[in-house]
Amino acid sequence: MEQHVKILAILHIVFGSLGIMLALGLLALFGGIAGLIGASDYSPEAHVSIPILGGIAAFIFFFLLAISLPGVIAGIGLLQFRSWARTLTIVLSVLDLIHVPFGTALGVYGLWVLLSQGSERLFRTA
Repeated sequence: MEQHVKILAILHIVFGSLGIMLALGLLALFGGIAGLIGASDYSPEAHVSIPILGGIAAFIFFFLLAISLPGVIAGIGLLQFRSWARTLTIVLSVLDLIHVPFGTALGVYGLWVLLSQGSERLFRTA
């Protein structure tokens, strides 16, 4: 069961890192669009749209960061067999169930691994 916990930890780190990279990419995309609008259009409407694009980019960035960062933290904690990481990953696995299809698979696998008696003993002795 120890191997399954390590695989689950790596999967959470990978999916969380992908989410963080997506957040950074979208922030750069929206920033680039706002920069192009500011450089090419001098109308008053353009000056109104630039802060709106920045606000949307910031909202999306922080939202994706808030969703992805706990997965990375939980994965690192699982690799060290911390009891708080088991609890956090169970909560994240339940929340992952609504993200069809990959999140659902990760959520089911996470619940199967972390709610079995073998993994419970791993976290109790650590």
